[in-house]
Amino acid sequence: MTNLTHTLTSTGRQAWVGLRLLLVATLLLGVAYPAAVWAVGRVVPGDDATIGQNFPVADDGWFHGRPSANDYDGLASAPSNLGPSSPDLLALIDERRATVAEVEGVEPAAVPPDALTASASGLDRFISPEYAALQVERVAEERGLPVAEVERLVDDHTSGRQLGFLGQPRVDVLALNRVLEGAD
Repeated sequence: MTNLTHTLTSTGRQAWVGLRLLLVATLLLGVAYPAAVWAVGRVVPGDDATIGQNFPVADDGWFHGRPSANDYDGLASAPSNLGPSSPDLLALIDERRATVAEVEGVEPAAVPPDALTASASGLDRFISPEYAALQVERVAEERGLPVAEVERLVDDHTSGRQLGFLGQPRVDVLALNRVLEGAD
């Protein structure tokens, strides 16, 4: 009987330790951490929750963002299911490359990668400085603005690497187009 009693006591202790660990983990990871993230999100200024918008490539007066696999639908945030070896994805990239090259008046090889592929969320409002620079002359001409002024606007809406070393420099297309909209 002592072995059975010892086994039950040991099992009971282990179950109690596991239950306490579960409760602590639930409080930390299910309550405290989400509350801290929410609090930081409320305190830190910025509008990073704003999603990209569709500025059609055929409309010459706007800076164009990255393609979106879901037409910037916030309820359908997701990439496409096309893999890197998919013939459909390769055809889509070739089509986008030809369209952007024609609209911007450049060789297809000069089209930056972010003009060809959608972001993972399909809602990205940022583009590379290279893609923005490619569009400056077209936007300036369409809006009747000096190229130098449009370049300054792009510079004003360009952010460097986060924390100085994370990510790549980026241009906020949505904020840039809002400024252009106000200039009309």
